[in-house]
Amino acid sequence: MFKSKNNSNQGSSNGASLITTTKPNSVVAEQFRTIRTNIQFSMVDKDLKSLIFTSSGPGEGKSTISANTAIVFASQGKRVLLVDADMRKPTVHKTFNIPNHEGLTTLLTEKDVKLSSVIRQGTNENLFILTSGPIPPNPSELLDSNKMNKIIEILEGAFDLVIFDMPPVITVTDSQIMATKTDGTIFVIRSGVANKEALIKSKQLLDIVNANVIGTVFNGVERTKDSAYKYYGLDSDTV
Repeated sequence: MFKSKNNSNQGSSNGASLITTTKPNSVVAEQFRTIRTNIQFSMVDKDLKSLIFTSSGPGEGKSTISANTAIVFASQGKRVLLVDADMRKPTVHKTFNIPNHEGLTTLLTEKDVKLSSVIRQGTNENLFILTSGPIPPNPSELLDSNKMNKIIEILEGAFDLVIFDMPPVITVTDSQIMATKTDGTIFVIRSGVANKEALIKSKQLLDIVNANVIGTVFNGVERTKDSAYKYYGLDSDTV
């Protein structure tokens, strides 16, 4: 149905680390499964079909978090689509080592483009990838278009969960726009990178559009030395 990957890259040096695939028994991979569980708890009263992952600024790990969260949901049997909606600085194609000459911007700007021609198979049978495509001059306008609304509707109907990797909130308005079109927002905060003023500003910007922030991922915290992880046979490692 969808295009196959060119190879089985497990996370390139220029993309995000796919530790949930390379080291599924690690402590970090287990933490991603905990994130999955926490998201599922937030889905009790409403069937969340689409989520965005964003942060206050660059370098906080939202692309890594969104890619690995997509993988753990897919490993549970859900059909998951990871969309690179950071059309200004895309990385998902690097993470999965797939071409980016067509993708989301192709769907938004060209007529009669079929989903099956731009969506690719991910690292397992339930994971699918939609790269950003060529970098456009007007990402915010494209994301705010009626055509984007239609695309989201189609994707939510075709997959159990659609995860959008977004730019930082403060930098551009893209995440605010997509927060109004999707069911939930996950906010990523990286220890030692995010600062208090930026976090407060980000919250204000998301509040303005009434974003449904269902959770926050605190990234980059020094791993615990608790021996309980070893007891359960988990390998310590970092992303």
